[in-house]
Amino acid sequence: MTGTPEDDVLHRIENGVAWITLNRPEAMNAVTWDQRERVIALLAEASADPGIRAVVVTATGKGFCAGADLRGGSAPAGERVAGDVARMIRLGAQRLITAVLDCEKPVLAAVNGTAAGIGAHLALACDLVIAAEPARFIEVFVRRGLVPDGGGAYLLPRLVGPQKAKELMFFGDAVPAVEAERLGLVNRVVPAEELEATARAWAERLAQGPTRALAMTKQLVNASLDGDRAAALAAEATAQEINMTTADAKEGVAGFVERRTPKYLGR
Repeated sequence: MTGTPEDDVLHRIENGVAWITLNRPEAMNAVTWDQRERVIALLAEASADPGIRAVVVTATGKGFCAGADLRGGSAPAGERVAGDVARMIRLGAQRLITAVLDCEKPVLAAVNGTAAGIGAHLALACDLVIAAEPARFIEVFVRRGLVPDGGGAYLLPRLVGPQKAKELMFFGDAVPAVEAERLGLVNRVVPAEELEATARAWAERLAQGPTRALAMTKQLVNASLDGDRAAALAAEATAQEINMTTADAKEGVAGFVERRTPKYLGR
């Protein structure tokens, strides 16, 4: 049974950090359509709100996100026709992943437990990933006879290379947190009881950084994986041109010249 979107996705803002918490522990946080829409909306709000300077995506209970729970949405009426599935994926899983990738603030995943299917891709789309020791990452699609969706075949090769990505997707084996860190899927593995504190420390450190510079750095890194060198260097020069007009850039330079720690305001 599912509650309201506000109950199923908790949201709070502390010290410039927006915490987005999946809250259906009884379902291992398998994500419903309503939850997905709320997460997408909250990420858009984080981009637009200058008071939010970093985002943490996490979950309650033993699971981070066990994949998609289509039972939480309305079933299509009548017979399925060609195009229905592709539309469902475009409007659902793919919008969720692109909302993370396109968020103008750094997004950190605090993975408390199993991240399977779209749940794994939700974590891997984040800019930084901290995992609790019990966490596991599972490309579960092959176990159901399905093609990975939600950007999996786009994200994984960029993190671990095509050969390892195929291994993970062809076999669907669970990858423990420690192995995920070794592969480069995870930045840091910590004991479960330290996950929230570590995520808070990282996120609040990001929230005190030069927010617009971080946004453009994120955009440059993500785009670099898809374009050629000339386009990447042109984008870099343009980003720095824009960034140098920000108050934080001026403060950073002034702090260096004056030999003091700069105080960034996210503007």
